[in-house]
Amino acid sequence: MTDTPRPRILHLADFDSDQRTALCARGVIDVAGYLERAKPIVEAVRAEGDAALVRFAGAFDKVTMTLDQIRVPQASFDAAYDAVEPEAVAAIREAAENIRRVHEQQKPPPLDMIEVRPGVMAGDRYVPIEAVACYVPRGKGSFPSVTLMTAIPAVVAGVPRVVVITPPGPGGACDPGTLVAAREAGVTEVYLAGGAQGVAAVAYGTHTVPRCRKIVGPGSPWVGAAMQLCAEAIAPGPPAGPSESMILADETADVDRLALDLLVEAEHGDDSTTFLVTWDVAQAQAVAKRIEELLQRLSPKRRHYAATALGINGGLAVAADREDALAFVNAFAAEHLQIASSHAADYLDAIINAGEVLLGQDAPFSMANFMIGVNAVLPTGGKAATHSALGVMDYIKRQSIAELTPEGYDALARQTEAFARYEGFDAHALAISARGERR
Repeated sequence: MTDTPRPRILHLADFDSDQRTALCARGVIDVAGYLERAKPIVEAVRAEGDAALVRFAGAFDKVTMTLDQIRVPQASFDAAYDAVEPEAVAAIREAAENIRRVHEQQKPPPLDMIEVRPGVMAGDRYVPIEAVACYVPRGKGSFPSVTLMTAIPAVVAGVPRVVVITPPGPGGACDPGTLVAAREAGVTEVYLAGGAQGVAAVAYGTHTVPRCRKIVGPGSPWVGAAMQLCAEAIAPGPPAGPSESMILADETADVDRLALDLLVEAEHGDDSTTFLVTWDVAQAQAVAKRIEELLQRLSPKRRHYAATALGINGGLAVAADREDALAFVNAFAAEHLQIASSHAADYLDAIINAGEVLLGQDAPFSMANFMIGVNAVLPTGGKAATHSALGVMDYIKRQSIAELTPEGYDALARQTEAFARYEGFDAHALAISARGERR
């Protein structure tokens, strides 16, 4: 590890427009260098199927597997409950219930139509995607939370076939926490294949792994590259880049809680970015001091990650005033945003760009990541300006639906023919005028 950087205090008044834009830049998944290397992996899986998955498990995951280990048997699901501590099983169950309740309220009605005018009915029909794959990474640890966040909205949406694809662990086994989470989410199919080969398996299908229509979930650059390469066969979900978080704090915020919560997303990796945004210099200085004390309570690896996120990639940004602070918050468009205030809701209308907004200091990032029920798969790299948190609608197609009675047809016929003739579409116009000739 390099020397631990200290949290930096940034005075936004010292930054011009270009410098502020640069301050908002942060790590993204750059897959350009992986595309050529991932291509032969994808092509091998497409051509050889299961045999390629077993071979790549040995080459990349250093795991010796057999063909019958690719799909996790139901007996392993049962055994997983004994392998996971009861307290963790209880936490997974509680999280699953909360996530389910939050996402159930997102589900639209199967058919939603209005009467545009007498005899003219129009609206939308919502149809779940046929088969969806949830990619659960394992490179930096085990993530049953990702299983819950990706699978439960799919099950709530009514997707007929939801599968989990995840890298194999030692001995070709699946992480038991992931299996517990899958069962609690309502998923019975888990397949062991990671990286580019896992994406290719669900994109094209193998003898064992079913072909899916869409894949969601975070992953390495290999996963991102494979999603691009397989895009004609499987729809990729929103790309999830390095973790980023921001706390907007006013004079009512508690310094200790600010320091604690700033470390949460910061500890993910040395490509994480974390900001405190305040207009109180003394507050920023106090938080910086407290962070330095708390860093000593983290493991060396996590200490390095968090210090980098706050000392190099991000920092404690002191704005000129409230309006300046809000402008920076919206320009950054953070993945995770907490409003640290005793009257946090008063700021909400001014927040335009953020993947999630946590109101008050009793809603820390760590709790949102696991237990509250909001989805933790969020847009990164500034994409919160145009993209949303993963949710039920990511697993549903919207079809336009219309129905006309004879009365409704007659009311729109003349205008439709006029529109068609203006745009030069003869057949469009004839479809209306010829009907009139026969009536």
